Amino acid sequence: MIKTIRPTIVFLILLTFLFGIVYPALCTGIIQNFFPHQSEGSLIEKNSKALGSELIGQNFSDPKYFWSRLSATSPYPYNASSSTGSNFSTANPDLLKAVKDRIKALKDADPENKALIPIDLVTSSGSGLDPHISPEAADYQVKRVARIRGISEKNIKGLVAKYTEGRQFGIFGEPTVNVLQLNLALDGKI
Repeated sequence: MIKTIRPTIVFLILLTFLFGIVYPALCTGIIQNFFPHQSEGSLIEKNSKALGSELIGQNFSDPKYFWSRLSATSPYPYNASSSTGSNFSTANPDLLKAVKDRIKALKDADPENKALIPIDLVTSSGSGLDPHISPEAADYQVKRVARIRGISEKNIKGLVAKYTEGRQFGIFGEPTVNVLQLNLALDGKI
């Protein structure tokens, strides 16, 4: 019986060492050397202070800021340890209430804006953490932010263009605007 068990135990120890220690250490070393910013969470820092991550949305509700997509995470919005979508059907009363509440908030913040509200401003993403909105969603908010901040729309549109990311590799996905970076730029923090 020991002849049968011994190779199994040796093999278990060998594989545990290789794939539990050597492989993760090798991958971590390679990633930290070639992609240091990404391996540390894509943090946006100023004066050695983390202001947020390029990859995780933040809750902006003040009208002087561009607003992100809704977040379905709990117990609070943009909770990175609770990444999830709402999984509500389009007929779910809770989803309809959230959409109506967001439409009301957008209209209350900018009653003069009669443009159609882009869908990504009233729905959440699959992760509930999406830091991006469409360029159309940013354009919808330009007048409000410019008016409240006393900055020309042209300057605000320039910032939107600066923080608009194109399609991945030029072909995948749609252009997006990173809301955190845009709002930090408006505050002069980056």
